[in-house]
Amino acid sequence: MTGVSAIVITLNEENNIGACLDSLSFAEEIVVVDSGSTDRTEEICRKDSRVRWFSEEWKGYGKQKNSALDKAKGPWIFSIDADERVTKDLAEEISGIDLNRSPCAGYRVPRRSFFGDTWVRYGGWYPDSTVRLWKKEAGRFEERSVHEAVRVSGPVGTLSGDLLHYTYRDTSDFIERMNRYSSLGAQELLRLGKRVTVFDLVLRPPYTFFKMFVLKRGFLDGWLGFRLAVLYSMYTFVKYAKAIER
Repeated sequence: MTGVSAIVITLNEENNIGACLDSLSFAEEIVVVDSGSTDRTEEICRKDSRVRWFSEEWKGYGKQKNSALDKAKGPWIFSIDADERVTKDLAEEISGIDLNRSPCAGYRVPRRSFFGDTWVRYGGWYPDSTVRLWKKEAGRFEERSVHEAVRVSGPVGTLSGDLLHYTYRDTSDFIERMNRYSSLGAQELLRLGKRVTVFDLVLRPPYTFFKMFVLKRGFLDGWLGFRLAVLYSMYTFVKYAKAIER
């Protein structure tokens, strides 16, 4: 028994959620907080006897995940998104940890992210380690509009097994979602009181490209690395442009 509760937030994830839940072999319960799915997400989730299903209005990424965290019964939490999968190696690694005696309050997990069917190895995409497993009493999500992260009080270890992340289907999918994420990013800049000027529009996008393609060696991913550097520089421009407009 691992004593791990997995948490996931959903909205119309019928194409992802089944494989996500199936990969959580080590979880004793899975808390799903849904924000109004109209597809088969609920039906698929309820087929797994470990799932505890909750339907709530959308509160923002950080607050929604903290809501799921508060509902979990286990002493340890594993956070996963619907478009992610736990590899067999990572599942076995977590199952093999004696969490009752662990000196760590949390563990980082490396993410192997895909653009379409291609693993993106460079450009800052791998290992992209993030805290995903932690003692419930020791960690909580920052309540940010986007790019929420867990803050853990205590020592944090690093696991070796990968978490698979299926990010964007293609360029069109990236551009469609860029509008939403850039709006949230602009909102977060203003919430934090960041001063945004035209110099951010002039300097930040090319630096984003240079950092991803050159400093983070995105050029080693070839045409895909170039495309991603361009797309993320576009995202940066749009985010700061929206912040200035507001």
